[in-house]
Amino acid sequence: MKKSILPDPFEKARLEKGYGEMDDQDDPVVMLLRHKDVRRCAHNWKTFQSGATPGRIVVPSEVNIRDQRQIPFEVDPPLHGDYRALLEAWFKRPLQPAYQESLTGQIQDLVDEALTKDSVEVIRGFALPLQSRALTLLFNVPFAEAETWISWGTHVFRSEGDPLDGAKANLLYDYIDQQIDRAIENPGEDMYSALLASEIHGRKLTREEIQGVLILTFAGGRDTVINAVTNTIAYFAEHPESLKRLRDEPEIIGKAVEEFIRYFAPLTHMGRVVTEDTKVCEHAVRADSRISLCWASANRDASVFENPNEIILDRKLNPHVGFGFSHHKCLGATHARQILKVLLKVLTRSVESIQILDHHENVEVLGEFKRKVGYDNITVRFQ
Repeated sequence: MKKSILPDPFEKARLEKGYGEMDDQDDPVVMLLRHKDVRRCAHNWKTFQSGATPGRIVVPSEVNIRDQRQIPFEVDPPLHGDYRALLEAWFKRPLQPAYQESLTGQIQDLVDEALTKDSVEVIRGFALPLQSRALTLLFNVPFAEAETWISWGTHVFRSEGDPLDGAKANLLYDYIDQQIDRAIENPGEDMYSALLASEIHGRKLTREEIQGVLILTFAGGRDTVINAVTNTIAYFAEHPESLKRLRDEPEIIGKAVEEFIRYFAPLTHMGRVVTEDTKVCEHAVRADSRISLCWASANRDASVFENPNEIILDRKLNPHVGFGFSHHKCLGATHARQILKVLLKVLTRSVESIQILDHHENVEVLGEFKRKVGYDNITVRFQ
């Protein structure tokens, strides 16, 4: 089997019953696996709630390491829409030509550096710096700030060997408090200052609300972007013909990005808390229990996607849910899409081939399922 393949562990359960079950720190989760069920429940915010105890909709749950509500991620309509309207203009900035030019320069420098080396460990030597440096553009802060974020590693709430690390999380919280204090003293053009100047319902955002937005921005797109970038590199290493095709047909790069997001599904699933006794897939779920919307399974649903386990670079119909669905669709999707688009453009013009030298897979254990999400490490040579 090729090293870049991400198998679908959910297929049998998806076809036979439509759901799976897992335990998460003694808080069970019913995983929805079919595309139609995932979208239906994602849309039904009254029955399947995001605005529950902070940290509970994340799988694994973060209730033991934070009580800070991430905004607008852990807020339901109509307030969710009000927060989102406030933030969307800032998160659409990656569409600006100057932003894309800076992002292109950052990624080109990383690729050029990789080409001078005999080998590169992609996660910590390429994807993590790429993600952190690109985030300086989203925050509109100095490029040097990325070095601090790189030092945190691939997760902001996790350390090696510990899936939930309260001490590690406190590093992020303390950092955010320092940056808010700095922006209060010396307002600028950065995201911290923009949030301090923002209003909702005729009042300024509270410090807690600002913290909630910032925690989400740091945490929400970190390991997901790293997974997407790393899996993309691995795919091209084993499919040089695809790299050549994108070089010859740059007009399909946008479609290729959507297909990579569908196939890689950098975030496996996201939880919701049930507000009333109900059923999903004819399976009873009780109020105050949890379900998860399994994006990775929905994206391989053969009733929606033809040849779902193949990457088809110019897939015509692609209603994937890799960025979520309905009102909670990922706020950072524009930024993530631009990162992948620019990466593909730079690779096609600068790299002839990629060779995998060594790798170790990152496999999530989700109750009855084991899902490869990417790699713990993967070393390659760019040529």
